[in-house]
Amino acid sequence: MVDKPMSNHRTRFPFSINKLIFWSLISLAVILFFFVGSPPSPATTTTSSSHSRRSLRGGPQWQTSVIRSSTPSNPKGLRVLVTGAAGFVGSHVSVALKRRGDGVVGIDNFNRYYDPSLKRSRADLLTREGVFVVEGDINDSSLLKSLFKLVKFTHVMHLAAQAGVRYAMKNPSSYIHSNIAGFVNLLETCKSVNPQPAIVWASSSSVYGLNSKVPFSEKDRTDQPASLYAATKKAGEEIAHTYNHIYGLSMTGLRFFTVYGPWGRPDMAYFFFTRDILKGKQIQIFEGAEHRSVARDFTYIDDIVKGCLGALDTAEKSTGSGGKKSGPAQLRIFNLGNTAPVPVGKLVSILEKLLKVHAKKKAVAMPRNGDVPFTHADISLAKKEIGYKPGTDLEKGLNKFVTWYLAYYSNESGKKDRLSSW
Repeated sequence: MVDKPMSNHRTRFPFSINKLIFWSLISLAVILFFFVGSPPSPATTTTSSSHSRRSLRGGPQWQTSVIRSSTPSNPKGLRVLVTGAAGFVGSHVSVALKRRGDGVVGIDNFNRYYDPSLKRSRADLLTREGVFVVEGDINDSSLLKSLFKLVKFTHVMHLAAQAGVRYAMKNPSSYIHSNIAGFVNLLETCKSVNPQPAIVWASSSSVYGLNSKVPFSEKDRTDQPASLYAATKKAGEEIAHTYNHIYGLSMTGLRFFTVYGPWGRPDMAYFFFTRDILKGKQIQIFEGAEHRSVARDFTYIDDIVKGCLGALDTAEKSTGSGGKKSGPAQLRIFNLGNTAPVPVGKLVSILEKLLKVHAKKKAVAMPRNGDVPFTHADISLAKKEIGYKPGTDLEKGLNKFVTWYLAYYSNESGKKDRLSSW
């Protein structure tokens, strides 16, 4: 049974300015896709053998690694291409899939948005788990075609993206390159192969933008983005609808709410708060209008992974073949959050308790940089359709993060084995 079209939950652009912004983004993406589509240079170099195998693509050894990694150990297992596999969510999802018997191949460009060595460490862990990570960019059409020629992927877990709300003010083109042009390039490849894979991709809670109704529901309007990042994620949802409608690609979008946990992203508040508290540096805690607390629906990584796997397991097959649609295809969008917004001040208090260090705090007005004052997920649809049920409260999750953080960075200077566990 095909789910109700996502368009039932979408809000039309009621104002001409919204249409202008959206189609301007699409036009810019098309220009970049066709004329500036070369992938960025790798973030860093290394002499490790695993890095060499990832980089030297196309040869017999590379092909063997791809095929071996994609082969499920479970006879009923999936064959999944995970984009952004060396990223925070991508690495956790890849490990979870591999450990349950699915075949997994990753792809990542190891860009410089944050410390590439952390991504390399995650990739090394994936190698230990038997997951081969191809070093390359999703804008590289020939690379994607090579992978799909070698492997008949049943699913794509698309997690590659330019993340971060504030960074868009410094490097806006990177968001168009990855979140729009890269997504289109991936879908162009998927629509043309036979069989077409089912696609699950990461959207974001940021699409709710300036929405004041809480909790955020999939039925709410999402035409008021507060940042370029949010606008590109909203554009991705519209693009997904288009490829579903024209080519029969099975599409499931997941709106993540403030994901945190071990092996996380250094640009996230919980991560750099931990770093600065330990270094004795002052941390800034944003306040909203009238000194109201800024709150986030912090969601632990293990819960997000369960949601991703639930979406993959319930994804129906695409209905196209070789770029031609034979019938209606599944189109879904889900919130993945924790349903319990926590003020940022409380987050800091928990970190102080776990680190046993008093933080030097300064309350400041939230700048106009694309951040929003609160997020709160309504997860009733995800619970009903994919069995999503988060079970990790913030203190428990932060305790696991702090344990990992102290072990990882305390061993860094001594070059000890930081990869003993996931």
